[in-house]
Amino acid sequence: MSSSRPAGTGTPAVGPPTAQELMLREAAWLAPYAMPSMQSQGRRYPEPEHPYRTPYQRDRDRITHSAAYRRLSYKTQVFTGEMGQQHRTRLTHTLEVASIARTLGRALRLNEDLIEALALVHDLGHPPFGHAGEQALQQCLGEAGSFSHNQHALTLVEHLERRYPAFPGLNLTWEVLHGQGAKAQQRLLDQGALLEVQVVDAADNIAYDTHDADDALTLGLLQLDDLTQLDLWRHAQAAVRRRWTIQDRLLFQRAVVRQLIDTLVGDLLRTTWDNLRRHEVSSRQDVARLGRLVHPSAEIAEQQQALERFLFQHVYRHPQLLAMRKRACEMIHACYEQLLPRVEELSQPFQERAARHGPAQAVAEYLACLTDEELLQLAQSPRTQSLPRR
Repeated sequence: MSSSRPAGTGTPAVGPPTAQELMLREAAWLAPYAMPSMQSQGRRYPEPEHPYRTPYQRDRDRITHSAAYRRLSYKTQVFTGEMGQQHRTRLTHTLEVASIARTLGRALRLNEDLIEALALVHDLGHPPFGHAGEQALQQCLGEAGSFSHNQHALTLVEHLERRYPAFPGLNLTWEVLHGQGAKAQQRLLDQGALLEVQVVDAADNIAYDTHDADDALTLGLLQLDDLTQLDLWRHAQAAVRRRWTIQDRLLFQRAVVRQLIDTLVGDLLRTTWDNLRRHEVSSRQDVARLGRLVHPSAEIAEQQQALERFLFQHVYRHPQLLAMRKRACEMIHACYEQLLPRVEELSQPFQERAARHGPAQAVAEYLACLTDEELLQLAQSPRTQSLPRR
């Protein structure tokens, strides 16, 4: 008679848990104000339930397998590839946001799978050369349309990505689309967006505040002494020195950045818990009524804003970055003008966008889908260069 136990173990042989079992286990763990998978409003195009993945797990996987997600590794966060290879790209920024957001979500007993999907999609729509590229595309369009990287992320996942025969886009759940829509219309974040959405927005702020300073130091655009005028940085340095004596400058820098992240995450958690307790939040309806609940304390918010002002003045307005922004804008403008009469050469999804929203919008969206290097190559020989397929 055959045994029901695998050889050498005391555990009965069982199959993987079903999606329903996973969702029930998830619901038992989540706080009452979290968004359980089993209560998702579903997808635009109905699909059968997956046998062993929850809806938000499927969203996460669809995003990570998308072409738009892969391209993030070749797109500028703040610093371009010509400045080195050690700083963040748009992809590594996205992964850091997801990591911080999942930490916050677990501590608050929110839906980590939804949080991860929201984090991975949040910057999917960034064009080449970061915010400089976004500004250039908006200038190109003028009154002919508009460009926002937050809105373009929605355009990608709803229309431009073509991976499934049954529908355009990725057919993500309503919660992920609505959450990204809140990023595109910031007022929605203050009007009771899901806590999972609020957490990702807060994690994004923490990630770019800390890693932009870290990258600027590593690239030599800032020195450690430059940052000691900031309370947030000075307190983090003091905390590191109380624990260790570190002579190596780079090791000290990394320890301070790590402490800075820990400070910001810890403060955000304490403040959010206080908000939840003070308002006796016990449902998503309470969240919708109360508005933004995930935010730092007043003291840390003021210190964080001081750091952001410092980075704007001394990093984002650094001569090297301003020169890069100028070159990027010139290249995007040149490529836009060259492609506008060539809309018929774009692939089918962009042809459809041109028919519905006009050729100018379609060209802008196409350029937004290129990597930094692809845009550079196109700018160098726009008339002879075959267009990268998207």
